[in-house]
Order: sequence, then C-alpha cells, then structure tokens
Amino acid sequence: MKMNKLSQNKIIQIFEIFKQANPEPTTELIFKTPFELLVSVVLSAQATDVGVNKATAKLFKVANTPEDILALDLGGLEEYIKSIGLYKTKAKNIIGLCKILLDKYNSQVPDSFEQLLELPGVGRKTANVVLNTLFGHNLIAVDTHVFRVSNRIGLTHGKNVAEVETQLMQNIPVKYQCNAHHWLILHGRYICKARAPQCSACPINKYCNFFIF
Repeated sequence: MKMNKLSQNKIIQIFEIFKQANPEPTTELIFKTPFELLVSVVLSAQATDVGVNKATAKLFKVANTPEDILALDLGGLEEYIKSIGLYKTKAKNIIGLCKILLDKYNSQVPDSFEQLLELPGVGRKTANVVLNTLFGHNLIAVDTHVFRVSNRIGLTHGKNVAEVETQLMQNIPVKYQCNAHHWLILHGRYICKARAPQCSACPINKYCNFFIF
C-alpha cells in the first residue's frame, strides 16, 4: 500500500526531534584523517561499520596514508581487510585510489564530487558521504537504511536510490540537509529496523505514515 507523502510541517517536526536528540550527528566509522574516512567508507559497502572499524583499527596503526598503503602492496592490504566482504575487490580499489591521490592530489582527499568519482571504488553514495562528513556539504547519501526509512515513513516514494536522493533533497528543508543523512541512518539502524521496527519506542511515530496507533 502506498503511503501518503508527509506534509512539510510533519517533516519539520521529525527533523526537529532528531536535532534535539542528537544535535551533532556523525558517522559511526572511526577515523582521524580525511584519508582514513575515505578508505573506511570504501570498505563499508555491503559491510557493517562495526566490522570496518575492527579491521581499520589494525590497518591504520601501520598504514593510514596513501604512501603507507602502497608500501603494504595488494597482498599486505588484503591481510588487514580480509574479514570484510568483497575484500579482494576493495583492496584493488584502495590501491588504485591511493595511486591517484598520490599522483594528482598530493595525497589529499579532493573536495570535488567529480574528482572523487574518478577514484576506484568511489560511487555516488561514497562521494556524498565524504563531502558531507568532511566538508559539510548539504548532501544526502542513500544507503539501505536511508532508503528504507525514507520510503517507510513517507519522506519519499522512490523506487530506486536516485529517486530517493532527489526527493529527500526536495522535501527536507535546507537547514536540516547537512545532518539528515546521519539522522536517518541512525534511526534506521537502531529504531526503524528492517524486520522489526520499534514503532512503540519511536520518537517520531506520531508523524510517521507507517505507524498505526
């Protein structure tokens, strides 16, 4: 059954509740530098943040710059990330992006969407996460949590990631857009879960189209 679109007033109420509960939300990936975040986000595709953090805790102690990663070589990098799904492909991508960062950007993470997309393993979602988290751009990366929550509660009615991203940027007031990505992920991860949403404990249930009193 298709849910009705939330009114602008309800959307504002939802994000005010998120803001009051968590004024400065951020990623649960653990990082100290822009490069560490970039690598962590690349590793996080089809993996949990918890799993990524366990692997990078060991990796970043010995290699947390493009130069250090390249010194490990492909086989050495794989040993550190082999607990993560698709680790062989991700290792190749990380080696590739390290070479580009070293050759073109003086080992710095670029703050351009187009430049980020040139890096192996970096798609639209990853670029949005990096630009939003590191540089404060008003962008919303749509992962499985954001996609599910947005459609479930009535923020969007998108059939694919691109539609949901476009609708979120249209429907969410600008003043909430920078943090919206993190709020929606956290809500989906801990409250609005895929199989057993905790509706009775949800702080936004009276504004949500999914919840039935």
